[in-house]
Amino acid sequence: MNLKVRLALMNFLEFAAWGAYLTSMGRYIGQLGMGDSIGWFYSVQGVVSIFMPALVGIIADRWIPAQRTLGLCHLLAGLFMFATAYYAISEGANVSFSILFSLYVLSVAFYMPTLSISNSVAYTGLRQANMDIVKDFPPIRVFGTVGFICTMWLVDIMGYQTNAGQFITSGVVSIILFLYSFTLPSCPVSKGAERQSFIDAFGLRAFALFKETKMAVFFLFSMLLGVCLQITNSFANPFINSFGYFEEFANTFAVQHTNIIISISQISETCCILLIPFFMKRYGIKNVMLIAMCAWVLRFGFFAIGNPGNGVWMFIASMIVYGVAFDFFNISGSLFVDQNTDSNIRSSAQGLFMLMTNGVGATIGTISAQQIINHYTHSAMKGDAVFTIGDWTSCWYIFAGYALFIAVCFALIFRPANKTNE
Repeated sequence: MNLKVRLALMNFLEFAAWGAYLTSMGRYIGQLGMGDSIGWFYSVQGVVSIFMPALVGIIADRWIPAQRTLGLCHLLAGLFMFATAYYAISEGANVSFSILFSLYVLSVAFYMPTLSISNSVAYTGLRQANMDIVKDFPPIRVFGTVGFICTMWLVDIMGYQTNAGQFITSGVVSIILFLYSFTLPSCPVSKGAERQSFIDAFGLRAFALFKETKMAVFFLFSMLLGVCLQITNSFANPFINSFGYFEEFANTFAVQHTNIIISISQISETCCILLIPFFMKRYGIKNVMLIAMCAWVLRFGFFAIGNPGNGVWMFIASMIVYGVAFDFFNISGSLFVDQNTDSNIRSSAQGLFMLMTNGVGATIGTISAQQIINHYTHSAMKGDAVFTIGDWTSCWYIFAGYALFIAVCFALIFRPANKTNE
């Protein structure tokens, strides 16, 4: 099989395992009567991202080839996801938060490192085949987003958004990727001087960048914007589904097929990647990052004023701007780090950027958003279904206000005096 096709299939399966539950899990957790704890299930992804990728990365660098490590991680993630589903199904209405959460955490702890390891496998395979990584990898990576969307749609169409079927789907995909990993290109382990030290593996050398005012400000804003990253993944589905409590919206397409509506975000994300070179060249890195921050304001604002009926276009608009909000900051921010750090700490600096955004920032954001939503909403039963209803509008306006405040501060404070801001 062609190498690009093999790596594209790897990426498809990698993100399909995540897409099966990431956008719908909040709705299921709410259905279990744990709506006030949704944030904990999403924030733990950020917590384990702080240390697990580095730990597993050391194993892949030193002892077990990356493609084998990828497979083993997916095997464990899949088995623990099956255990999560089995416990939830067997206990029914008597599910214990602590047990369900613990099993889920174990699965996520082994899944999150695979996001970076799958990239390593792809880079190594392309390099061994003497291919151009910059040119050949992006089309391969796009299939990851396609896989994410496919399992979102599958879970929606099969009616798994409100039950443990989404966890079973994720587990099945992970096991398939474990088996498929035996066909992936072999990745050599490092020997002797090539091995990373623990300091390098955890990106600790990059913390020296905080001595530079410009970089310290950048990483601070990376964390502050990272607060927004998981809010809609966590709560968009329960929010849109909450309209199902009211007769006028109960049978609308958005309520009946929430995951399909949300998948527009991932489609937009794929398309917006193609726009970045144009915007970077025309407006510069700072302005592109500022555009991303303003897009977050619109992302939340459209949710605040939309509804699944005649206001469904606002939901769709929110999904479309998500591509700008997510991609423009993550990719331009990564490029800023690349252009403003020495080559000997560049990889560590990229790790620090991810730590500040997807680790610290996203964790703080999800837990804080949960507290705000708990204050303004409550659970309500209608038949056998549980809905989280209340003043969602105020929640989204608070999130939009926060994003606007960060955007204004960023525009006034961040002054990168270099060519990237031209």
